[in-house]
Amino acid sequence: MHTNVLSNKVRSMTESATLAMAQKARDLEAKGYDVIALSIGEPDFDTPVHIKEAAKDALDNGWTKYTPVPGLISLKEAIRDKFARDNKLHYELNQIVVSNGAKQSIANVCLALLDPGDEVIIFTPYWVSYFDIVSFAGGKPVLVKAAINTDFKVTAAQLEEAITDRTQFIIFSSPCNPTGSVYTKEELTAFAEVIKKHENLYIVSDEIYEYINFTEEHFSIGSLPGMIDKTITVNGFSKGFAMTGWRLGYLGAPSWLASACTKIQGQITSGATSFGQMAGAFALTSDMTPTHKMTAAFLERRDMMISLLNDIPGFKVNKPMGAFYIFPDISALFGKSYQGMEITDSFDLAEFLLTDAHVALVAGGAFGDNRCVRISYAASKESLREAVRRIKQSVAKLE
Repeated sequence: MHTNVLSNKVRSMTESATLAMAQKARDLEAKGYDVIALSIGEPDFDTPVHIKEAAKDALDNGWTKYTPVPGLISLKEAIRDKFARDNKLHYELNQIVVSNGAKQSIANVCLALLDPGDEVIIFTPYWVSYFDIVSFAGGKPVLVKAAINTDFKVTAAQLEEAITDRTQFIIFSSPCNPTGSVYTKEELTAFAEVIKKHENLYIVSDEIYEYINFTEEHFSIGSLPGMIDKTITVNGFSKGFAMTGWRLGYLGAPSWLASACTKIQGQITSGATSFGQMAGAFALTSDMTPTHKMTAAFLERRDMMISLLNDIPGFKVNKPMGAFYIFPDISALFGKSYQGMEITDSFDLAEFLLTDAHVALVAGGAFGDNRCVRISYAASKESLREAVRRIKQSVAKLE
């Protein structure tokens, strides 16, 4: 009724597809259906006990007040040391900004760097919010696409071809949401050689899934020679420490950009929660065993899911090397139908599987690839087996 009063920015923004599908699943559950939700990007593990205890101790010790906008010194010191230890990235404290989640860190960067018409290269498939955050900040998303036959990884040649005099920065995630792909040191080195040819070109490296990595090592592009001043490294606590509800993220960036992000955040949310930051500092400096156990469990589930999904006609599956997603190409099912419902794209298939199999997935079109669907395996093995059984049964109905 009042949509004409809303700003063009809001009217042009799409709702997060992952959150929308999660809500549809909840609505169906409220009607009494047994829905298996494989749509949300959230570990099914609880925050490790020692981290929760650190937050309780912080509360008991009076950490209940406002915090400095860019973060508590104790947390920034822990992040600085973590960057050096795990990523070979050497940031000063004034180059680190703590935010209310990695999503806010990305939004701060976009608001700080983009004027209307500025271009941002987004490696595609991309995390669902990149496109809308860039657009909301006035930027123009430029999609550089990869498909399952290259494990959804963009090449340096593709990147070079997409760069124009309006390109401000590139954004990508590794390990990747939604594909689980992990870029190697060699692949990132090739990107760096392209980027270094352009004086005012930057890259935003979203490393939120760093610890959920099934390769030999996680590699950060900012650690390559000549790249620290051209890289914004984004990370957080939600995935590796199962701290999604804590809303705690951070970035490392050139000091001038970190200062700009602090300025923006100071006018929008100010600093992240005090006791949460104290717990975050403890998480980065204490026992990582729960994180390693979680990653090992995800690896077991990945292998099980690949085996099960390969048995479904019409599903083409690759081998993701990180995160907790599988992104099968399901385009072989396009043109098929059941009881008048035709499958023309990934949104149709996701809707069909929700209503017929009561399994919630996310359409790949939300991530820039309409030939695929995203399946989160952040669920118990029993739930995953049952979900795939239902999917296979429903897909068999399509003719």
